[in-house]
Amino acid sequence: MNLIIVGMEYAGKTTLADEIIKWRNDVMGKPSPLGIVEYHDHFTFPWLGHWDEISEEDMATFMSLGPQLKEMFSRYQFAYHLSDQLYRDSDHILLGFHIEDAIFAPRYYGFGKKGEYGDRSSGVRAVEMEVMEKAPETVLVYLKATPEVIRERMRTKPHERTHLKDEHIDEMIEEFDYHVGHSLLRNRIVLDTSEATVEQTIAEFVEQMGPLMSHEDRVRMQAQAILKGTKG
Repeated sequence: MNLIIVGMEYAGKTTLADEIIKWRNDVMGKPSPLGIVEYHDHFTFPWLGHWDEISEEDMATFMSLGPQLKEMFSRYQFAYHLSDQLYRDSDHILLGFHIEDAIFAPRYYGFGKKGEYGDRSSGVRAVEMEVMEKAPETVLVYLKATPEVIRERMRTKPHERTHLKDEHIDEMIEEFDYHVGHSLLRNRIVLDTSEATVEQTIAEFVEQMGPLMSHEDRVRMQAQAILKGTKG
């Protein structure tokens, strides 16, 4: 199962990803090879690694670097996560990834502006062309929430590490709408979390995902059903 989950900060990407993993484990079984990272959620600075594998000291050192080095690191991250090695895994799930970088980098990281080297907005389509070549069944999952809801979540449950500023929320949501609307990835799921509960959101994901499941994932589901029936 290949997914790219995008959306505004506070829209619920990580929460949904955790629910997708539970659902996947139940209906398809654990991924192969065993022990692979469940999902990659480290494309928005200062999140640089998986969960807590990078120390606060090292993150502070990285964030003190100039924009050219940050741009280079970000570009290498994309190259690695587009590698054949990761697409050979049974599941490759990316959060934020290229679209989030195109929106956050020019605004907060000092690189990727239009017309300069490493222009992230124009680079979005280049990334998607490579994704389509390696995994054309990839599903783009877009989580939405109204500006008012984003602001309320930002106020009541602020994230520990964030660059997001209140005055940018409306225009950034418009940019997400633009990039998703113009994406080369034809398989898409759109979920509005403004009023939906976590349970409602994962149920809607599963419903929309049904027709988009790959042949390999359908085989995994059949095998898992057989195994669960045998154990029962």
